[in-house]
Amino acid sequence: MSDSSDTRTGARPGTLVSLGLVCAVAGFFVLGIVLGPVAVVCGRRAMNRTRRGAKPVLPLVAVVLGALDTLIAVLWIAGDHWTGSGLV
Repeated sequence: MSDSSDTRTGARPGTLVSLGLVCAVAGFFVLGIVLGPVAVVCGRRAMNRTRRGAKPVLPLVAVVLGALDTLIAVLWIAGDHWTGSGLV
């Protein structure tokens, strides 16, 4: 049971970090254009909720990997467009 003094609602920072890291790693293999931004959002939300000090490392890793996923996916889509082998 949770403590009655804890009035926060929503996901815990550890859950958000875990979800962000899983989405970031999976985004390198499939659906990077979708999973990358999800990892960024989860990492940012976990950064705002953590009380561990000034440098939340794992949420920052989720944000950076999610941003890389998104950037790589956008470059891949743009590159396929210009070479003619992408979507019609």
